[in-house]
Formats: sequence, structure tokens, C-alpha cells
Amino acid sequence: QVQLVESGGGLVQAGGSLRLSCVASGLTFRKYIMGWFRQAPGKEREFVTRISAIGGVTSDAESVKGRFTISRDNAENTVYLQMNSLQPEDPAVYYCSARLGSRDYYYWGPGTQVTVSS
Repeated sequence: QVQLVESGGGLVQAGGSLRLSCVASGLTFRKYIMGWFRQAPGKEREFVTRISAIGGVTSDAESVKGRFTISRDNAENTVYLQMNSLQPEDPAVYYCSARLGSRDYYYWGPGTQVTVSS
């Protein structure tokens, strides 16, 4: 059974930082592209960033470029999201997800809440 479990969310002041983690189990982690998405209340879920299976290639949404960094540790089956300079538009539930190659994201975690105070 595949499981993705996010952690690291919480309350932070605007301009602050958080590091999210997502631990995967039940799949061959090194074969999967990993992504982070977020969903704010009343809004659709949106793409944040992704990282290639090996870890050498990343792609970020414009809204987070220069502030958020995705990384992965295939030995630990973990993907990270370092979030710096958090802004009032960043609060949301953050989800990690896994996909194989060009297929749709298939596996999802339950999410972790990020709240930013101004």
C-alpha cells in the first residue's frame, strides 16, 4: 500500500521560513517524479513545484520561484520543500504527490497546513 505523509507545516510570520517533508512508502521512490501542490480555502489546488526522479531537474510555479526549493533524498524516500520569504498569499494545505513519467500525479498525501501571519 502506497503512503505519502507530509509534515512540517505550521504557523509562521510573513517573511519567515518553513521546511516541509514528505515520506513515501510502498513504492519504488527513486522511479517517481515528486511534486508539491497547495490548496487555499475557496481555491483550486495549484501546482507549486516538482523534482525529477533522479533529482537533477526541478520546475517551479512562477509564484514561488526564488523563494521555494524542492529537494529529495532517495535513500530516505523523502522529498522536501524549503519555503523562504513566506507571504500572505502562501497559506494553504500543502500536498505532496507522486507520478511516473508523463502520467498524471496518482499518489497523494493527506496534506499539511501552512499558515502565515502578517
